Amino acid sequence: MSHPAPEGTILRLFEVQTKPGATAELLEKFASTSADVVQHEPGNQGYFFGPGVAADEGWVVFASLWRSLDAVKARFGPDWQSSFLPEGYEALIETCRVRHVQVGAGWYAAVPPMRR
Repeated sequence: MSHPAPEGTILRLFEVQTKPGATAELLEKFASTSADVVQHEPGNQGYFFGPGVAADEGWVVFASLWRSLDAVKARFGPDWQSSFLPEGYEALIETCRVRHVQVGAGWYAAVPPMRR
């Protein structure tokens, strides 16, 4: 059964090419620091992260799901389109970017979405 995302839902993707040997440490930071940045924030509906595979090895992604673009802007402020780098991240990152994707009719989830 399909569980469509609510209209206006935003997926925020933080994509990082790590410096050589830094992937494991950055994933540890994602599990603590990055998780703290988004969880329990009004409008956040969950997050996930992981390393790239095959041709994407050396890349990691932290993705968070937001109720609306306004919720993203409320959490990240006027620089919401920029990377939010907590202390200690810059030493692990070769390059990074943030993307925002509107999730709508094309969304499919095999399990009901998280509710808060």
